[in-house]
Amino acid sequence: MATTMQTRNVAAAYDRWAPVYDLVFGAVFRRGRSAAIEAADRLGGRVLEVGVGTGLSLPQYGAHCRLFGIDISERILDRARARVAEQKLGNVEAIEVMDAEALAFEAGTFDSVVAQYVITAVPNPERALDEFARVVRRGGEIIITTRIGAGRGLRGSIEKLLMPITSRLGFRTEFPFARYARWAARNGKVDLVERSALPPLGHFELLRFRKI
Repeated sequence: MATTMQTRNVAAAYDRWAPVYDLVFGAVFRRGRSAAIEAADRLGGRVLEVGVGTGLSLPQYGAHCRLFGIDISERILDRARARVAEQKLGNVEAIEVMDAEALAFEAGTFDSVVAQYVITAVPNPERALDEFARVVRRGGEIIITTRIGAGRGLRGSIEKLLMPITSRLGFRTEFPFARYARWAARNGKVDLVERSALPPLGHFELLRFRKI
């Protein structure tokens, strides 16, 4: 039977992650965060960071970027707000609870949308990707760091077997690149301009889609 993820369960999972989020996700995803931030910095302007978590990325953006961070977990965002206040991050416009699948912004609001290790944690990933494409301006970019599933073979089979466990923890193991390719073709408003491998273990990638 297919494993179904629900938004309220993902929010609850990340509420539980909040106290140890920086310890668990800080070092292991550092390279991926830096790569995504560098891409957003090149564009500058308004940046929407989806799944901002405890705000680990926020101090790394250039001052020329105006940041809006969202996440599904209020508890985890309390830590992000504290980080903004403690480090006096004046380029952060707001930190708000919001569902990635239903963004409360007008079309073309942002120069870039950054989603770091988020897509595999969203119940309906293609719906979230459609929202990213809607709120980014023409010529802007959707910048994603993500775990890429094998899709087949031994690793693909293991990923499928782990889904009931990892879904309860708030993320998918089974998510091949083919899903991104199918989404981009169906959406028709984005081009893939970069696909680069990221550590650890070569299972993660940086994806950049430009809105056309």
